[in-house]
Amino acid sequence: MKRFVLGFLAALLVIGGIWLFTDSRAKEAELQANSDMIQQQIQQVGKLIVTEAYYSQVFTYKNSQKLFLNLVSANKKALIIAKAKATVEYDLRQMETKVDADNKTVTIIKIPDPVINVYPEFEYYDVTQDYLNQFEGKDYNNIKTSITAQFRKKIDESGLKKDAEERLMSELLNIYILTKSMGWTLIYNEVVIENPEQMSNLKK
Repeated sequence: MKRFVLGFLAALLVIGGIWLFTDSRAKEAELQANSDMIQQQIQQVGKLIVTEAYYSQVFTYKNSQKLFLNLVSANKKALIIAKAKATVEYDLRQMETKVDADNKTVTIIKIPDPVINVYPEFEYYDVTQDYLNQFEGKDYNNIKTSITAQFRKKIDESGLKKDAEERLMSELLNIYILTKSMGWTLIYNEVVIENPEQMSNLKK
């Protein structure tokens, strides 16, 4: 009888050990699976968020040179219709994150700054030039540089960057929703993100 009891207890210990080991392995596998899912979601979000706008404006370019002891003026001018596509982009592939499976936290370490691109196109009309002051490559470069700078100023004064930032927040909100649904915690700037409203303040 004593041997039977000892044998029964030993069997219980073995079964209990197997159950604890199996349960631990199952939890570890589930945790790793959740971690992989979150990392995959972050990688999917890591795409370019692009806001586009189109601009057009008419410019007049004039240049005058004094020649022969200022006795002669040589002039050139042109009417320019400039069109430009402008984009504001966040390359979220450069976003730095840390996934801590043990503590079930996702930390956003760095959000990249926006990149502004301007793609101008030019059409020249009413081009006039004197023989001693003709259009050269540097003239066209100066025109391009000047007009592009003016378009960039328009972008800075418009709501284009704000629109791009709102689209950025909508992408980051997907990470928050995923982590929240899985019982994980999202952290940015050492602050725990507890509600969607906080997401709008991430870049401020």
